[in-house]
Amino acid sequence: MGAYFKTAKELAEAGKREIPQEFQSKEHLIYSSPATLSFNSPGAQGFGVKRAGLAVPGSVMLLVAPGCCGRNTAISAVPGEYRDRFFFLLQDETDIVTGRHLPRIKKAVKEVVDFLETKPSVVMICITCVDALLGTDMERVCEEASAYAGVPVLPCYMYALTREGRMPPMTAVRKTVYALLKPARKDPRAVNLLGEFAPFSDDSELYDVLRSIGIETIRELSRCKDFEEYTHMAEANFNIVLNAECRPAADEFNRRLKIPSIELTRMYQIDKIARQYELFGSAIGAQIDVSAYEAQARAAVDHFTARYRGLKVAVGEWLNADAFELSLALLREGLEVTDIFGTITDENFVYIKRIAGLRPGTRIYSNLSPTMLNYACAEGDIALTIGKDAAYYHPDCPNVPWNDENKPFGFAGVTELFKRMEDALERRSGR
Repeated sequence: MGAYFKTAKELAEAGKREIPQEFQSKEHLIYSSPATLSFNSPGAQGFGVKRAGLAVPGSVMLLVAPGCCGRNTAISAVPGEYRDRFFFLLQDETDIVTGRHLPRIKKAVKEVVDFLETKPSVVMICITCVDALLGTDMERVCEEASAYAGVPVLPCYMYALTREGRMPPMTAVRKTVYALLKPARKDPRAVNLLGEFAPFSDDSELYDVLRSIGIETIRELSRCKDFEEYTHMAEANFNIVLNAECRPAADEFNRRLKIPSIELTRMYQIDKIARQYELFGSAIGAQIDVSAYEAQARAAVDHFTARYRGLKVAVGEWLNADAFELSLALLREGLEVTDIFGTITDENFVYIKRIAGLRPGTRIYSNLSPTMLNYACAEGDIALTIGKDAAYYHPDCPNVPWNDENKPFGFAGVTELFKRMEDALERRSGR
């Protein structure tokens, strides 16, 4: 049996309510790919829960977990600059069965605080599926630990089993890292960018656009140099949500701090990006001119397609894009997207319908399916891959990983992507 796939036409004709189970992560025990490609747990790769929980300046983390999770963190999950901010309370078999480790958590937190020369701004307690199965009330545990140790203590949930729930781990941690902010006087010329744990690319026109409409202070959690600067995020006049996983955090900003938000989506269709900026300007009552940035992106795309129109491309999901929206953008620019590796959601199904209209035979594979072990590379059919998982399936093709920690956004993202695509092809040809 070969790798399981459906064509774009087959999926579009079946409709959003008839998506095969092979493409639905909720129908599988654990969604392991593409994290499995790095031999890491889902919470370890990139900005997983553990690293994301340390986004608050001056924070440290206590990992309460079995020895296997502790070793994973110590060996492979934590870059060197984080090593002095991690502490461990390991659970043995009796702890896992009885929960007897729970009274020790507050003592461990105090021991960490007393050990450090500088008192941390907050101690994040990261817990695993063990405490999920035990039904541990971590809110109460953290309250007791905070009172006992004299510092703020907050929970970080690394529960793979909750990934299909109302509050998946990466959504929950995005909410947690802003929990220490307190109401403050609003600055009408300040805005927060919410969504990621590394800065957005410096070349994104979004920064220039905001300054052009009178925004003087643009804050991102990842750019806060210390805890004092972090607290000033409570002064923002509004938030811009740049990752849908940050919606609950934005709702909490509005509820607790009276800071409203507006959401912008990362896209690669040039006309859709322009339209989004137009709608953004209308929403805030400002005139926004992005014509120069749009022209730059259009020039980069036209330069590429003049040489490579009809190029056969495979697009993965382990990248800074929605695999289906990016595939649609490439198809609209005259490239041939033959294979897509991705998980289908209600939100991105609209792109599949449009892909089917442009190239009905595009094959859509599910990284969730064990049959991907039988995927036939067929290198002659693919000239370029985008995304790390696509590179895994086509190891001998030129590849653009496109998963830098500093996230692209807007026209600048389009410009940079097409430049990297051209660079990858030229390196392979030896030019």
